[in-house]
Amino acid sequence: MTTAREIMTEGAECIGVDETVLQAAEKMVQLGVGALPICGNDDKLKGMLTDRDIVVKVLGAGKDPASCTAGELAQGEVVTIGADDDTAEILRTMSEHKVRRLPVIDGHRLVGIVAQADVARSLPDPQVGDLLEAISVP
Repeated sequence: MTTAREIMTEGAECIGVDETVLQAAEKMVQLGVGALPICGNDDKLKGMLTDRDIVVKVLGAGKDPASCTAGELAQGEVVTIGADDDTAEILRTMSEHKVRRLPVIDGHRLVGIVAQADVARSLPDPQVGDLLEAISVP
């Protein structure tokens, strides 16, 4: 049984709820990533911020990325996966919630991210195809 811990990308960096969207964009460029977990002052995960969120919810809405905070974009409950959950649970969660990246939690601590690419590298082709079909936007 392969677990999230085995296929995740470790060392996920957060953007703080009080940091600006501009700071988040700069961090994304620096890290070469398209999404960042949003972490609260209590070290708990508050959401995920994607490059698409920045374009659609900030720039497209006429907001100033230098004054809009990451916390303003954290919405609802965050979809996560446990570090010891298996690939079947990862596939189910990604498919059900139509997400391409899952923060990996050990207790309440963020320990990594499982991305669609991580899943693709570790699973047989038919399962990957089913996942891609499930999370593709119609």
